[in-house]
Amino acid sequence: MINRTMVRTRVVQTLFAYYKDGDKTPGTARKELRKSFADTYDLYFMLLAFMNELTAYAQQQLEEQSARARATHASWVPNKRFVQNRFAQQIFDNRALRARMAEQNLSWDAGIPAVHEVYKQLVESDFYKQYMEADACTYEDDKRVWRLIYQNLLVDNDALSDALDEMEVVLDKSNWTVDADIVISYVIKTIKRFKEDSTPETPLLEMFDSEEELTFAMQLLEFALADHAKSEERINSHLKGWDADRIAYMDRVLVETALAEIIHFDDIALTVSMNEYIELAKTYSGDKSYMFINGILTEIIRDLRNEGDMFKALTLK
Repeated sequence: MINRTMVRTRVVQTLFAYYKDGDKTPGTARKELRKSFADTYDLYFMLLAFMNELTAYAQQQLEEQSARARATHASWVPNKRFVQNRFAQQIFDNRALRARMAEQNLSWDAGIPAVHEVYKQLVESDFYKQYMEADACTYEDDKRVWRLIYQNLLVDNDALSDALDEMEVVLDKSNWTVDADIVISYVIKTIKRFKEDSTPETPLLEMFDSEEELTFAMQLLEFALADHAKSEERINSHLKGWDADRIAYMDRVLVETALAEIIHFDDIALTVSMNEYIELAKTYSGDKSYMFINGILTEIIRDLRNEGDMFKALTLK
């Protein structure tokens, strides 16, 4: 689930916090990096469990409507299609989901306002009305309505963002608000994998697609820490009139992490490493930081090539 782009992001964030807090040790940095991955994985389970919360609230609304109808002697037949959704039931019954929620003490208690707001948005949506009013409903229809909920309602949803922000504090998690949209894409991927005959033992996504990703993360952190002094020296030697103290510290961390990857991971193409950290700069640093990082990295890489320390194929001119 966690890909290399997210790995690089987490390493950069961990290093930034490590250097800003002089009391942290390399051991602390390692623990924080591992926790950041676990937090993102917990968010995946929380977003899957959102199905349970939204369905339970929909059931509550049906019960309240039924009570009002009885009280007024009104004729009313509840439409239970959504609350009896077959795919949602598979998610409720999934043992991996239930186990993770219990083991990590994960709960939507602090995020219930988002459940209520999303339900309001849901019942007003055209795709929900079509689903509820269709003459027939297949298992694929049940899956599709949930895919559309995540895709159309939860991506970039202010109510969800506010809830995740609150739950980060209550549950001691990090990066949930910034990771939400990418993790929603993993939930959608999970939805597509389920079949009508899927059982409670159906596996969900693993934290990493392979152990190689975790190994890459921990090694990248170690190399960046070990090379810190040398990387600082290399950066300072190429500032050319810049005030070293005014360079954004995030920019320094991005360059240092990029250099650790470029120097120590021969199997990763130079252009891939360069592009990844330039893109990270666009997201996590100043408006023009990506140009500074591109320029500094280009000059340092040329030095490494001239010094005989650069073994990757170099395409920079």
